[in-house]
Amino acid sequence: MKFLVNENCIGCGLCTNTCPEVFHMNDGVAVADPNPVDPALEGSATEARDGCPVNAIESSD
Repeated sequence: MKFLVNENCIGCGLCTNTCPEVFHMNDGVAVADPNPVDPALEGSATEARDGCPVNAIESSD
């Protein structure tokens, strides 16, 4: 599974706190690792996606 942070990001940092292995901050907004996420991290990355207050995180298989 891959994750992407879109232009809706407001830089709140929730995703980076929830799953720092996949998400990090860059120039005030979040960025997702462009590589497929390790299956062991998919749960926390999905939790970050679902918890995003502005629906800025997208995922694909």
